[in-house]
Amino acid sequence: RGGLSKLYRPAHQAVLHALNNSYRDRRRKKRDFRSLWIVRISAAVKPYGLSYSQFIHQLSTRKVGLNRKVLSELAIHEPKVFEEVVSFVKQ
Repeated sequence: RGGLSKLYRPAHQAVLHALNNSYRDRRRKKRDFRSLWIVRISAAVKPYGLSYSQFIHQLSTRKVGLNRKVLSELAIHEPKVFEEVVSFVKQ
């Protein structure tokens, strides 16, 4: 019992595993947040009759420089502003 706090070798192995997990998850966090933003945007544009891919395509053709993080935050915290962005894109 308590080998990780008392014995060198198990403690060292635990540290190495922790470092590997933290390295991996720092990269995974970026993927997870991007997918979260995409899900939020997709849910926010559904009531306007658009799919996520259509919305992103229209943003790029209209040269709107908002990234997914900002669009997600607008959809949650500023729905009126997000509605204006969607109406600009749909024109």
